[in-house]
Amino acid sequence: MKAVEHVIELAGLTKRYGPFTAVDRLNLTIRRGEVFGLLGPNGAGKSTTILMMLGLTEPTEGRVEVCGIHSTTHPLEVKRKVGYLPEDVGFYDPLTGLENLVYIARLNGMAPGRAKEKALMLLERVGMSAEAEKKTGKYSRGMRQRLGLAEVLIKSPEVIILDEPTSGIDPAGVREFMELIRRLSREEGITVLFSSHHLHQVQQICDRVGLFVKGRLVAEGDVGSLSQKLFGGEFLTVKARTEKEPSPVLQETLRGIDGVHAVRRREGLYLIECTQDVTPLIAETLVRSGAGLTYLQKTEYGLDDIYNRYFS
Repeated sequence: MKAVEHVIELAGLTKRYGPFTAVDRLNLTIRRGEVFGLLGPNGAGKSTTILMMLGLTEPTEGRVEVCGIHSTTHPLEVKRKVGYLPEDVGFYDPLTGLENLVYIARLNGMAPGRAKEKALMLLERVGMSAEAEKKTGKYSRGMRQRLGLAEVLIKSPEVIILDEPTSGIDPAGVREFMELIRRLSREEGITVLFSSHHLHQVQQICDRVGLFVKGRLVAEGDVGSLSQKLFGGEFLTVKARTEKEPSPVLQETLRGIDGVHAVRRREGLYLIECTQDVTPLIAETLVRSGAGLTYLQKTEYGLDDIYNRYFS
């Protein structure tokens, strides 16, 4: 079968429950091998969208294809290619982590010997080898999510869908989990859809993000393109500090740089407003002046700025 460049394609996807519209005319494509973040507050319609991707609920209107397969008409084929990790993962608590994985592998049609071999390999892959013989009822929240990721990988999926996977995990566990997701995507070429309301986590690992609110995708792209779209008409500010006292001559020299709009002083800093990014020229000018450059920073808008600007 020919490889599909766009692994996930949603066209006019809509889901209504009576008069309530949970997902409203959603259009989205996700490329093979990328990590895409679906970002929005709880209740925005992210989970409903995921259920339609998996063929677990039918859309009211529109089309959804995953790996070139129509999710509504061929849900079982989609499930063979997609691994799904929900917010709360269920295991047989009296069984060990290894026993749970072997059982899942057997359900996926693997022979007993191969099932155990792959289960052990995946436990090592997600950093859970030391906990393989521990009953899952004794696992911490973070350990259960790691085991859940191993379970998702049992069938060697082309796509992994993660729905709020870090909820309830401590900060160190979240960091390790996110690094694991990024590594899996890069090393194995797995496409990842990461649904969350945590801005920092999404920005940390996602190649592109989609901002979702009240069932609608209000914007999508990488952080840089979204920032340019929202803040492109505003001045970029470069902050600089020097060892020597401010010099009127130096300020005039900075003003003379093509692309610099204004130069001000505040709290010991030069505040240089620019119509374009001329940070390297500013740095070179300050160094050549002999003023002793000790600090330089340009304005960078993160996902929290973008999120707040859109939703305000």
